[in-house]
Amino acid sequence: MKSLEHYWYQANYFIWLLIPISWLFCAVSVVRRKLYQLNLIKSYSSQLPVVVIGNIVAGGSGKTPLLIALCELIKDMGYRPGVVSRGYGGDYSGLRQVTDDDPAELVGDEPLMVQQRTKVPVVVSVDRAAAVTYLQSNDACDIVLSDDGLQHYRMRRDLEIAVVDARRRFGNGYCLPAGPLREPLSRLQTVDLVAYNTVNSEAEEACSYTLQITQLYHLGTGESSSLSSLSRKAVHAVAGIGDPGRFFTALRKNELAVIEHAFSDHHRYTQDDFSGWHDECIIMTEKDAVKCRALSLPDAWVIRVDAELAETLESQLNSKILPLLKQRKTR
Repeated sequence: MKSLEHYWYQANYFIWLLIPISWLFCAVSVVRRKLYQLNLIKSYSSQLPVVVIGNIVAGGSGKTPLLIALCELIKDMGYRPGVVSRGYGGDYSGLRQVTDDDPAELVGDEPLMVQQRTKVPVVVSVDRAAAVTYLQSNDACDIVLSDDGLQHYRMRRDLEIAVVDARRRFGNGYCLPAGPLREPLSRLQTVDLVAYNTVNSEAEEACSYTLQITQLYHLGTGESSSLSSLSRKAVHAVAGIGDPGRFFTALRKNELAVIEHAFSDHHRYTQDDFSGWHDECIIMTEKDAVKCRALSLPDAWVIRVDAELAETLESQLNSKILPLLKQRKTR
């Protein structure tokens, strides 16, 4: 049975039945944001500058690689970034600072991956505003990056960056549940910066970044290798991410004979998911790898992907973030 998300990106008469609910959802989202703007619903304001890297669609758009790139950019400026996250896919219901040894099932796959990649303080909480308070009270960082949370208006923010997947874009253009939009498209006109994950036009190119495969390493040993070592070899490609098709396409561009295994976003893997493959070669994303560390997968390899920023996008990020860091001292 096809998921509802499939129909968001494919023409289907079934979606028409959900459009009245989508109109209601859209109206509620607009009113809710207005109530926060008018201060009729209170939001939490931190002494730390807060930057949200989010999107207006449900599902993956490539936010996390951009977040990791921003962490490195801020560290290169000589400042300390911290990250807050909802911790999707994790069971933890309170507030927790992520460590290398935390299981992804507890804190969520993306927060664990970010912590392992960047070594910056990462705090998970359903209430991102509470996570910001924790970082501030512990003097853990100079600036907070929120992984998603564009619609988490209880957390006041100084800068909003919306990520758009230039390949899938906005599906059928309807709000949930008839389409993938969390807020109407007009919301993009109110953010500080729109960053495009790949591009479809020259207008988007200036604010774009691309996802580049930068490393292949063994899940168990950490041994590095090259994709060319797997060239023309049949591999079981595993992807439990928002857009598995992008991962499979990237592998095929590197001349791998891909056997596709697409799982739902934040899928929790068990040994049974890999049964019947007879120790054949497996290749997966980093997001999947943090959930497979304890499994017996003798020939499993992990793809590391990094965001390569267009010069103009990097320049814009510098010009918007650096003033916030300098203002930190006067707050």
